[in-house]
Amino acid sequence: MFDVIIAGCGPTGAMLAAELRLHDVRVLVLEKETEPKSFVRIVGLHIRSIELMAMRGLLDRIREHGRQRPAGGFFAATDKPAPKGLDSAHAYLLGIPQPVIERLLEEHAIHLGAQVRRGCVVADFEQDDDGVTVELADGEQLRSRYLVGCDGGRSTVRKLLGVGFPGEPSRTETLMGEMKVGVPQEEIAAKVTEIGETNKRFWLRPAGVGAYSVVVPAAGVSDRAEPPTLEDFKQQLRAIAGTDFGVHSPRWLSRFGDATRLAERYRVGRVLLAGDAAHIHPPTGGQGLNLGVQDAVNLGWKLAAQIRGWAPETLLDTYQAERHPVAEDVLDNTRAQMELHSTEPGPQAVRRLLTELMDFDEVNRYLIEKITGIGIRYDFGEGPDLLGRRLRDIDVKQGRLYGLLHRGRGLLLDRTERLTVGGWSDRVDYLADPAAALDGPCVLLRPDGHVAWIGDGQQDLDEHLSRWFGKPAN
Repeated sequence: MFDVIIAGCGPTGAMLAAELRLHDVRVLVLEKETEPKSFVRIVGLHIRSIELMAMRGLLDRIREHGRQRPAGGFFAATDKPAPKGLDSAHAYLLGIPQPVIERLLEEHAIHLGAQVRRGCVVADFEQDDDGVTVELADGEQLRSRYLVGCDGGRSTVRKLLGVGFPGEPSRTETLMGEMKVGVPQEEIAAKVTEIGETNKRFWLRPAGVGAYSVVVPAAGVSDRAEPPTLEDFKQQLRAIAGTDFGVHSPRWLSRFGDATRLAERYRVGRVLLAGDAAHIHPPTGGQGLNLGVQDAVNLGWKLAAQIRGWAPETLLDTYQAERHPVAEDVLDNTRAQMELHSTEPGPQAVRRLLTELMDFDEVNRYLIEKITGIGIRYDFGEGPDLLGRRLRDIDVKQGRLYGLLHRGRGLLLDRTERLTVGGWSDRVDYLADPAAALDGPCVLLRPDGHVAWIGDGQQDLDEHLSRWFGKPAN
C-alpha cells in the first residue's frame, strides 16, 4: 500500500515524488520507458524554476551541468534584452540537456526515498472512498491512496479518468534534430541570418563538435508517433533555404506541432493530473517543462498535507484553482507567439509593432515576467501586491532565504520578533530577523515560496496559519 502512485517519471513526476518525500509520503513512480531518453535535446529552466531548484537545494548541482545565458528574447523570439532590475536573484536562463535534468530530478527523488519502477505501463485503475487500485499492463495490481497522472500529453490516466481535453489540434509542425553538416560555418551563419529575419521557426546552431541543432518548418502535419527522416529535413531545408547544407549522420530526429489543449479538471476524487497530462502547447517561449515542475511544487505539499491528515478542507482544491489559470495564460501567450511566427504580411506587421512596443520597459518587463513565471500572483484575497506572489531570494541573517526552504515547510519571517508559529511548529519554521529586506513587517511563506500573509498581529497570523496549515497540533 502506497500513499501516492505517480504515472510518469519525467521532470514533473520526479519533482512531485521528491516534494512528497519531503513529508515522508510513501511514493511509487511508474515509468513506461525501460531506459532514460537517449537523445540530447536542450531545454531551458526559466527564472521561477531556477528559484524552485534553489529552494530545494538542487541549484548548485544542476548548474554544474547547464549553461547560463542572459534572460531575454523569449517572447516569440523577439530580439530584446531583459529589462534591468528583474525581481530575482537568479535572473538568467539555464540551458541543460533534457536527459540530464530528468536524471538529476529522478536521483533527487530516489535519494529522498521514492521508489521508481521502469517498464511499467498503467493499463487501468479504479478508485473508491479509501484509495485507488492501479492495474499494470502485465496484470499486476497496486494499491495507493492517490494516483497522479504525470504521463504526458497523451496521458493514459487522463483518458481513463474521462476528463475532457479541449483545445485545438496542430495546424503547423516543425522538425527538430541534431546532425552533422557539410558546408562551412560562415555559409550557414549567413543563410540563417537572412532567413531568420522573417522565419523564426528556422535555425541551425552549433551543438557540439561538428554537429548542429537544426529546426525547420515541416511540409505539413503528420502522425507525431512517426519520427521524421533525414530526407524530410533535406527536402524542407532545400525548400526554405535553397540548400540542405549537406546534413548527414543525425544524432536524433523529432517533430513537434502546435496543438494547444487544457484539461477541464485537474482532480477527480483521488486522481489528479499534472504537467503535460494537464496541458499541452507549442514550445515557443520554452515554458512547458517549467510549467510542469511548478505544478509539482504547488501540488506536492498540499497532497502531502491531505495524506498526513492536517490539510484544511479545501486545501487540495486550491491546486486546480491556482494552477489552471496559470496554464490558461501560458496557452494564450503561446497561441499569440505562434501567430507572430507566421511569415504572412499581417502577423509580420504585428510583430514589427510589438518589437517597437518592447522598447518600453514596462512592456518588456511584463512579457518576460509572464514567460519566466515570476509574474504569477495567486488570488489570496485583498491585500498588498506582494500577497499571493513568490518572494525573491533575499538576504537573511542565516544566509539566503531559499536556503531555509529546503525541507518543503512553511516559513514565518518575523521582523518584529514578537510573533510565534505556536502549535504549527511541526509544519512551519520560524525566523526572527529585524534586518530582513521586506516590504512589510512579517510574512508567512507557503512551502512553494508564495506569500500567504503579510502583517504584524498574532491573531491575524493564527487565522492564516489555520487557513493554509490546518488546526494547530496543540
